[in-house]
Amino acid sequence: LAYIIYFKFVDPAANVPDNWLFGISPEGIGTVGMVINFIVALIVHKMTGDAPQATQDLVESIRYPRGSGAATHH
Repeated sequence: LAYIIYFKFVDPAANVPDNWLFGISPEGIGTVGMVINFIVALIVHKMTGDAPQATQDLVESIRYPRGSGAATHH
């Protein structure tokens, strides 16, 4: 985010390919961030265990509220 803010608002004159990080424009850096975020999420997922059963039950109870009937329209 700081990369985008710097080149778009703080110093727009510096927004030239010679100043970009690894040749990546401020508009394209979001794609890099998305890939990094996905990789970190996969690593965290692999390194952590499942949530306790009580937590899973709580999430399931929120998903299907008490007193709600079956869906009538799709």
